[in-house]
Amino acid sequence: MAPRQKPFDVERFFQALADRTRLRLLNLMGGQEICVCYFVEILGQPQPKISRHLAYLRNAGIVSARREGKWMHYRIVMPSNTGAARVLQGILAWLKEEKSMQADRARLTRACCAPKKFVTLQGAPSPALAGMEPASTSR
Repeated sequence: MAPRQKPFDVERFFQALADRTRLRLLNLMGGQEICVCYFVEILGQPQPKISRHLAYLRNAGIVSARREGKWMHYRIVMPSNTGAARVLQGILAWLKEEKSMQADRARLTRACCAPKKFVTLQGAPSPALAGMEPASTSR
């Protein structure tokens, strides 16, 4: 017998999107997998705060995480709910047009091109392209 799927939590989904820091994180991820250290550097916020926001997005089924040694990598996953996936795709497209979000992405590009200039990025893996797959039912 297959494990029973939890119903999609629409309230949690929208609550996850109702925070500027979480929107900035999603904007930075876009279609790539990014190490937490880049978020800390680009957003200028402490690692525990960034991790709390990433956990919120993960619990809402919007991002997934992968550990590689001491590094935690995050990427966007499309929710299995088709309506939520459409909303998320629309928000990501909208964020690409926002000037402040474009500035964040430009800072990420500079950090990726010259990580030696950033103390917190010493030895950090560069962001990698990642496909946005539907969220899995297991966590």
